[in-house]
Amino acid sequence: MSTVMYWDGGGWAWMAFMPLLWIALIGLVVWAVIRLTHGASDGGPSGGSRGWQDREHRETPEEILDRRFASGEIDADAYNEARKHLAAHRPGAR
Repeated sequence: MSTVMYWDGGGWAWMAFMPLLWIALIGLVVWAVIRLTHGASDGGPSGGSRGWQDREHRETPEEILDRRFASGEIDADAYNEARKHLAAHRPGAR
C-alpha cells in the first residue's frame, strides 16, 4: 500500500515531463538531419575532400576564375574579359 502512495503522488510529474522529453528528442533529430545535410552540401566532413580547410579558406573571385579556366569551363577570351572586370571592380582599385 505504501508503494502505491509514492508512485501515485509522482505520476503528474512524469505526465508533465514526457511532452518535454518528446519535444527535445524531435528537436535533436531535426538538428542532426539539418547538420548532416548542410555539411554534405557545404563541403563539410561528409561532402568535401578538404573538410575543415574549407572553413578557413574561401576562394577569391580570381581563384574561382582561374579554376574555371583551368578546367575548361570558360575560354581564353571570357577569362581575359573577366580578369579585366575583376581588376576594375576590386575594392581599393580606384
